[in-house]
Amino acid sequence: MAKRQTEPRIKPGSPMHTAWEYAQLTIGCFVLACAFNMFLNPNKIASGGISGVSTILQVVFGFEPAMTQWFFNIPLFILGAVLLGKKYGIKVAAGTVLLPFFVLMTKGLPVPTSNMLLASVYGGIGVGLGVGITFRGRGSTGGFTVAAQIVHKYTGRSLGVCVAMFDGLVILMAGILISWENALYALIGLYVTSKVIDIVQVGLSVSKVAYIITDKQEEMKEAILYDLDRGLTQLEAAGGYTGTTRNVFMVVVSQSEVMKLKVLVKAIDPQAFVIFTDAQEVLGEGFKHHHA
Repeated sequence: MAKRQTEPRIKPGSPMHTAWEYAQLTIGCFVLACAFNMFLNPNKIASGGISGVSTILQVVFGFEPAMTQWFFNIPLFILGAVLLGKKYGIKVAAGTVLLPFFVLMTKGLPVPTSNMLLASVYGGIGVGLGVGITFRGRGSTGGFTVAAQIVHKYTGRSLGVCVAMFDGLVILMAGILISWENALYALIGLYVTSKVIDIVQVGLSVSKVAYIITDKQEEMKEAILYDLDRGLTQLEAAGGYTGTTRNVFMVVVSQSEVMKLKVLVKAIDPQAFVIFTDAQEVLGEGFKHHHA
């Protein structure tokens, strides 16, 4: 079984933890800027956000993307600070300034492909990686995220809908001012970005939660605790038809243990009822360290 960890490696709130968060913010902005200059902007793919607006304005008017991003980001940050209060602190200000700075510094990077599909996919991966790293550092790159939070606060609409609304408007502008084909590729990039952000924040490993209903409860409990070497939780449930009360065992296992658990359950009680569901992230003592 997992050994108890008495102290985290970096204590939250410590100077080291704060420095690590700012390092993640900086790295995230740099990765995002590289993806923008290597894949999205050269191929005129405006996949949402202020960076998408800067691509559109460069195509239509020839404006420097970094300058456009500063032009929009800084007033939006000030507006967010006024309307949303203390939550808009130094980290958001840092992201607001850093991202356009890195966009300016990396604009001479080589462009690996002119294939629109490859550019939208790899650009989306790069942007998702950058944003995900920034989020892990509890930072933000500002932009339309601030605008979406303002709309969310004053209209009551969900934050996800507000963000999608602004990204949708950018892609619609790209369709009208650049081409509808570019807008379709931008949608691909936006979708890839959202998935990569989830992966960076949660991880690739998807654990499984098993719910087991069995008449051989003691034998099943012993096997899970000692043969599988897993903890379990007993949930009290009642049959919808019979009203009979019985225990349901909830067990969290890794992907590699799923088959072992299936075999174990079948050996003890072939009539057992088992449901497996995905657990995208498992927090709490023991589980992750047990599989490290």
